Amino acid sequence: MALRVEQDIFTVRQRGREVAGAVGLEHQDQIRVATALSEVARDLLRTVEGADVAFFVVDRPDGRAALQIDLTPARPLPDDRYEPQSGAVARLVDTLGVARPEGDTVVRMSRRVPATAQALTAARLAELRAELGRSAPASALDELATQNEQLIAALDEVRSQRDELAVLNTELEETNRGVMALYTQLSEELEETNRGVVALYAELEEKSAQLRAASESKSRFLANVSHELRAPVTAIIGLGRLLTDSASDPLTTEQAEQVELIRSSAADLLSLVNDLLDLAKAESGRIEAEWADVDLRVVFGQLRGTLRALTVRSTVELVVEDPPAPAVLRSDEVLLSQVLRNLLHNALKFTEQGEVRMRAERDGNRWRLSVSDTGVGIPAGLHERIFEEFYQAPGTTRIGGTGLGLPYARRLVTLLGGTLELTSEPGRGSTFTVVLPADGE
Repeated sequence: MALRVEQDIFTVRQRGREVAGAVGLEHQDQIRVATALSEVARDLLRTVEGADVAFFVVDRPDGRAALQIDLTPARPLPDDRYEPQSGAVARLVDTLGVARPEGDTVVRMSRRVPATAQALTAARLAELRAELGRSAPASALDELATQNEQLIAALDEVRSQRDELAVLNTELEETNRGVMALYTQLSEELEETNRGVVALYAELEEKSAQLRAASESKSRFLANVSHELRAPVTAIIGLGRLLTDSASDPLTTEQAEQVELIRSSAADLLSLVNDLLDLAKAESGRIEAEWADVDLRVVFGQLRGTLRALTVRSTVELVVEDPPAPAVLRSDEVLLSQVLRNLLHNALKFTEQGEVRMRAERDGNRWRLSVSDTGVGIPAGLHERIFEEFYQAPGTTRIGGTGLGLPYARRLVTLLGGTLELTSEPGRGSTFTVVLPADGE
């Protein structure tokens, strides 16, 4: 097509729109191509007195087809360059610039064809050329009317989009107000919760301090009372021993019974005082383990000899198995002996017939020292309660005691870095197991 007069601008615009529609561009892209072509044509008509316009279908590097329009100026371009009068023209097409095919300088623009368009084979292109050749160009007034219709449609679409945007903005503002209100409410609730947590934490700290003070006071009281009671109780036991000594004046049978009752009661009281003193020391943290290598065979041998004399019932047998060699662990021998002696003594007291057995076994890097009996057993609901201070499990075989032995034993085991476990069922006896690390600390 030749572009020489103002009338040709309308014709070029019309043909550009028709060609764009023929190759498969969408309606909005057809208008963009036609508008960009008319603006470039007006620039070239004003600056270089027109141009020759040619339409091509070319293959892009990505394999897609594109509509290419070359405008060859009637006279050379100033400085061999082209800048559109309106900067918005370049945004209407994919590419717009100066090209030099075969030595000629042309203004070239292009727009890619959608992938959904019909394939542009050679036969299809020939058919499109024939159809476009048979169509007669419309007049300038017709093209102007078409352009006005397109402009009105574009304005309607812009107005519709503007209205939709206004609705969305309104909804967004409403949402933002709701979010801000919720955020404010949550912030206030969180701040109130934080104040409550801080107050609760302060109260807990105060209660904790009071409990620590009460525990320290109790420990001091137990230690002081135990210390003050030991001297007179020991004196009572000594006087009772003197009264029953063969070198003393003989006592009547009734007097001897009364003195023996006094000695027995004093011995029980001394045991209670010693337990209280030991517990007070443990609670105050004054007991420290002296770590050394402990031979379990020696400890078991000493306990076997010491406690065999306490087996007052002929129906109960004390069995202390020799630990498997090498039976050495790092611990405190004195504290460990106290724990095992306590467990054996309890088992002997609460077993009427059968046996009390102590054994040791190595379990990896731990030692498991167990004391089992064939006594009445302990209900599952009382497994933790028997480790409470001054508590004794009820039963027909309940005998004298303070209820402090097991709590003290558990504290010592914890000090030695181990645990004290219990497995028991009513009528099936009980097993207390001391689990200690082989390497101590």
